[in-house]
Amino acid sequence: MQYLQKLTVVYLVIFSFFSSFSSFANQPKEIFWEDLIPQGHVQIDTQDQVSHEGTEQNWVQPDLDAPVVKELNGQSVSLPGFVVPLEGDSEVITEFLLVPYFGACIHVPPPPPNQIVHVTIKGGVPIESLYDAIVVTGIISTETWSGEIAQVGYKMTAVGVAPFEL
Repeated sequence: MQYLQKLTVVYLVIFSFFSSFSSFANQPKEIFWEDLIPQGHVQIDTQDQVSHEGTEQNWVQPDLDAPVVKELNGQSVSLPGFVVPLEGDSEVITEFLLVPYFGACIHVPPPPPNQIVHVTIKGGVPIESLYDAIVVTGIISTETWSGEIAQVGYKMTAVGVAPFEL
């Protein structure tokens, strides 16, 4: 009888260890925009031109060959940013670009492709204000995407969107 009790305790300890490890493994990795740039790559910063003087002809074009971080491919991540809507209606959006600063791709030159994420979310998500930062959680891939307003270095299949809080 005492042997069965010890065996049960050992089983419970092992089960709780693997259960907690498994739930930890499923947690998304929190990343930020600098994590999307490979180490050692010198990036052209188009954000400096957000408050530019002059005409669009003076804008520096983004580095369209900006490399991506291949190790991120297939990972579950959370990334904060701003929305540039692509598909949806007045209630929800199902496809959007996630960018590092407000106004990117609209009134200013787009960031380099490794600083734009093309996001799709099944069923859509309401976005109350394009001025507010959000956090998108999902599986990121290093697939490219190209649209009328930008060339993109990453895609994400989102499972959740939440307001960004400091």
